[in-house]
Amino acid sequence: MALVALSLSVGATQIDGLLSALLHPSANTSAAEILWQIRIPRIVTALIVGAALGIAGALAQGATNNPLAEPAILGTSAGAALAVVIGVMTNVVMIGSVGAMAVAAIGALLATLLTLRFATLDRNVSPLNLVIIGLSLSATISAIVGLLTTAITRSDARSISFWSFGSLALTNSSDLIPLLIFTMVGIALALFVAPKLDLLSLGDATARHLGIDPRRVRRVALIALAILIGAAVSTVGTISFLGLAAPHIARLIGGPKHRPLILQSALLGATILLLADTLARTIVSPIELNVGLFTALIGAPILALLVRNRQSSWSQS
Repeated sequence: MALVALSLSVGATQIDGLLSALLHPSANTSAAEILWQIRIPRIVTALIVGAALGIAGALAQGATNNPLAEPAILGTSAGAALAVVIGVMTNVVMIGSVGAMAVAAIGALLATLLTLRFATLDRNVSPLNLVIIGLSLSATISAIVGLLTTAITRSDARSISFWSFGSLALTNSSDLIPLLIFTMVGIALALFVAPKLDLLSLGDATARHLGIDPRRVRRVALIALAILIGAAVSTVGTISFLGLAAPHIARLIGGPKHRPLILQSALLGATILLLADTLARTIVSPIELNVGLFTALIGAPILALLVRNRQSSWSQS
């Protein structure tokens, strides 16, 4: 709540009478307009998207049984972005619409399945191959997205930097309802599959002996992942590393069980993204920085440490 209050009170424009503007949303004042038309929708979007990305990271790691997995590494985010760009170019969808979220979810799911398909050796997903192929696929798709965005002339199209780092600058209140609906559906599926992900972490063979079909569990988890990422990317673009950082921090706090992990990852993801966005729009105000820069400052060192520890364990084995 303190962070929300701080985010409400700071910005490029100083608001006089903040409490009055907050309590009287229909007042015909510039303070009420800035608060209710710009800052509050942006704060709510940051909380919802941050929660979606945190849960998506937990699902990606649980479904692949890989601590390095996250939507940006699996190609999930890039697939969602590519689907939205194609939809905008063909005049099928508009950014932030229900249609954009649907096509983004489809693109996210297809890209993730493609990564898993190429990373599978002898019916087992190779952790090293998963990271290498996922990063390669993400880079390839991101390059295609960059090329395609230069050809978009529609007024509602985002800039290349939007897709590269993500931005909450263009969010508005009309985005909130479809974003919330898609995110709640993804959360419901995530909580449903969470106990089975606990068994999946013991290995596919053990899960089968316990009566769990690993392929079915992964399918549900990846559908939930795609819905969450589709909603987030279609609204604010690609924000990397948050899906990696939030679940690992949550594991340190509450342990590896997936149902509490999902809820804690949602809370941490929402908090981190709101803090990052507040810094992005205020630290050099009135110039606004990309929020992805700040989430990367948190997530990138964590990724580097995980890779280092992973390599150390391989060498010892």
